[in-house]
Amino acid sequence: MVSFLIAYATWSGNTQEVAELIEAQLADAGISVTSYRIGGGVIPNPRHFDAMIIGSFTWDQGSTPDEVKDFVADVGYKPENVYVFGTGDTQFGGDELFCHAAVKLARFYESAYEPLKIEQSPRGVQETKVIEWSKGVIKHWKNLHE
Repeated sequence: MVSFLIAYATWSGNTQEVAELIEAQLADAGISVTSYRIGGGVIPNPRHFDAMIIGSFTWDQGSTPDEVKDFVADVGYKPENVYVFGTGDTQFGGDELFCHAAVKLARFYESAYEPLKIEQSPRGVQETKVIEWSKGVIKHWKNLHE
């Protein structure tokens, strides 16, 4: 069975909501999912999963939160098959810095798939965007491994 790790950092709950929507889509597709809230104890080893999805909010004018940086450092290597999502707020830095943490993580992990960027909470049109992105991740992963 295919297995994915979803690791995410959240303060307001928005990034967790996105992670839960992604998890539901993966589970519906028959993928085993382990979710891990960054900073929440023992880090699951990404080597035990077929792919990793990492999610982060963007903080302080386009910055990646320290706990996400610590997670990346603690993992200690760059897993293959990494997908990235992020939440943010365009009122802090405009379009240029919107979800910049996700952009930086995708670049760092050399993700072959465009990061998902969600304005604050995944409701309404944003929820649809998460669902479509998740389906795209599944399709992308399957295309790489068929």
